Amino acid sequence: MECLGRMKKKYRIKKNEEFQEVFQRGASTANRQFVIYTLDRPEQPYFRIGLSVSKKLGKAVVRNRIKRYIRQCFLELKEEIAPGKDYVVIARQPVAEMNYAEVKKSLIHVLRKSGGLKKGGQPSHSA
Repeated sequence: MECLGRMKKKYRIKKNEEFQEVFQRGASTANRQFVIYTLDRPEQPYFRIGLSVSKKLGKAVVRNRIKRYIRQCFLELKEEIAPGKDYVVIARQPVAEMNYAEVKKSLIHVLRKSGGLKKGGQPSHSA
């Protein structure tokens, strides 16, 4: 990814149809904090992410903070994340109480479980 500081639009999933395709055709992996749906896109030389943070998790300030944390994690882990995939990340209730380091650790865990990290990729747990 050639971006500095923020993710470019081509790396994001925004359209409802794209979310639905990942939900219907993708595989899901979960831990207590996140559910990640992964859909292979071999023709795509990069990965894309979509975020879903329910209003049940809190007011807009809380939801936006969660989304910023998740985007920042993907930005920091971009070299370890397998390209050619779409990822939809759904945040669960415990995330509302977590700090950035905890969010990153949990995301690494669920990405590893889903096969979303490149083989041999050992991301650091430092925030």
